[in-house]
Amino acid sequence: MLMQEGTPVNSPATRDIVVIGGSAGSGAVLKTLMQRLPADLPASLFVTTHIPAHSPGFLAEILSSRSALPVMQAVDGQPVERGHVYLAAPDRHLLLIDGIIRLGLGPRENMVRPAIDPLFRSAALSFGPRVIGVILTGMLNDGAAGLHAVKACGGLAVVQNPVDAHADQMPLAALQTTEVDHVVAEAGLGDLLVELVNGVAGPPVQPDENLRLEVGIAAGSRLGSTRLLDIANPSALSCPDCHGVLSEVRGAVPLRYRCQIGHGYTAETLAAHGVEVDEAIRVAMRVMEERVTLVERMALDARASGRIAVAELYEARGQEYRRYAATLRDAAVASLRLGGAPHAQDV
Repeated sequence: MLMQEGTPVNSPATRDIVVIGGSAGSGAVLKTLMQRLPADLPASLFVTTHIPAHSPGFLAEILSSRSALPVMQAVDGQPVERGHVYLAAPDRHLLLIDGIIRLGLGPRENMVRPAIDPLFRSAALSFGPRVIGVILTGMLNDGAAGLHAVKACGGLAVVQNPVDAHADQMPLAALQTTEVDHVVAEAGLGDLLVELVNGVAGPPVQPDENLRLEVGIAAGSRLGSTRLLDIANPSALSCPDCHGVLSEVRGAVPLRYRCQIGHGYTAETLAAHGVEVDEAIRVAMRVMEERVTLVERMALDARASGRIAVAELYEARGQEYRRYAATLRDAAVASLRLGGAPHAQDV
């Protein structure tokens, strides 16, 4: 556990670990935030945003130009230092384990790596009431489960005002799942954090043992079906990543699922992925029906020119394409019955 620099052993700990998660539109909020933080801020900041696996990493450079604090992309094995800002690296979960920064190679969560939930869970597990969790603008609800863990371990929960957010889904999800301590507009976030990090942390809270398991998954520990049964119940759903069985995590807030590989999803993320699948089915069906029309026309043309063998080949292919189109149509209709296709009338 990281000792607070310059703090006598018997002095109460302060809230000196700030974890921040954001997605769509969060870059602008982070720029505003960095401009409001003083160079002597007695805290360490850790930021995870949804960045592509091959991102060039320009965010550190952009934020450094606006910050009195040193801003850097996190490096595996780095010790945590006060007065520094650490950014998640592409294709790695940013984690805090035993006072050390770790870049986890664990499975994607909510379809992304880095994901916000693993950072928040690891901070809650390692630092408990010293943590301030901040959810910024973004789509869907990554970060909601992590913020809930921060609060459950005695930390503070801060959420950007949804009215002020570029994308209000992440702030709204956080507000729906956690009794947050502060809701703040973009312009006031920096001043609020300066005030909060000088506050005394509450007493330690014993973390749920499942929290330790999920942090281990993000770090790259093997899960497996036996350990998964300790925290989740098998469901009738399949994993979009590996197509294995998804299990419903018991008592999770918000509702979440994991497969035995370790891929994790909130129910909202799964539903959003289902909409994408519905659209893919409709596109594929239209393409297949266009092919039926084309090969049938080619068959007629071949017969008219006396090329009977070629015509029969095209006719057989047309029948095959019709079967494919019928299968896709059945899938689209089934999705409509389940309520998964918002535009099924276009089929």
